[in-house]
Amino acid sequence: MRKLVCLAVLFFIVPFALFSQNLSNLEFISPFHDGVAAIKKGERWAFVNNQGELVVDFRNDFVLSNINKKEYPIFNSDRCLIHKKKDGILYYGYIDKKGNEVIEPEFLNATPFTNGLAIVLKLYKDVLGTNDVLDKKMIDYNYMEVAIDMNGDIVHYFTEKPVHITLSRDFLRKPPLIKTKFIAENLIATMNKDKTWSIKKYKL
Repeated sequence: MRKLVCLAVLFFIVPFALFSQNLSNLEFISPFHDGVAAIKKGERWAFVNNQGELVVDFRNDFVLSNINKKEYPIFNSDRCLIHKKKDGILYYGYIDKKGNEVIEPEFLNATPFTNGLAIVLKLYKDVLGTNDVLDKKMIDYNYMEVAIDMNGDIVHYFTEKPVHITLSRDFLRKPPLIKTKFIAENLIATMNKDKTWSIKKYKL
């Protein structure tokens, strides 16, 4: 009987100890967005729900948003922006509130979701042929600025033609600029060459 009581006490104490350890000594706690709040410990971030439960564990691949002069990751439409480095180049994708990678990091740049949509730079690869001397494929890379849904499917194109890019860590020291942003339902703002903005209507 005594053994049973001890086991029961441990059953309740151990999870509580782990819970307290994970959520103590925090350096920053964000406001709630989409039902969760970002918390920071060291260089890593995690998310808690409105019950104070850890729903996404601490990790260091989140992309931070600048909100009211504070930088932290956010969820919107059950998606949070992450990045991964491959061959020295950052690629962007999304996770859900279970921490699962639901949209693979494959975009050259991306925005957080807004009302079920995000704007990303979709990379395209075109094999032109093979260099017989070097025995190496000749590849042309381009990207387009597009809107995607929560499944990662393209629902709208914002650029009229592909933009050529050199896919090299020396060339891509920072992500190409996204020049479109949502400002209202069926309304976008696009950056012009002189850095001014134009307002346009769009339909999915």
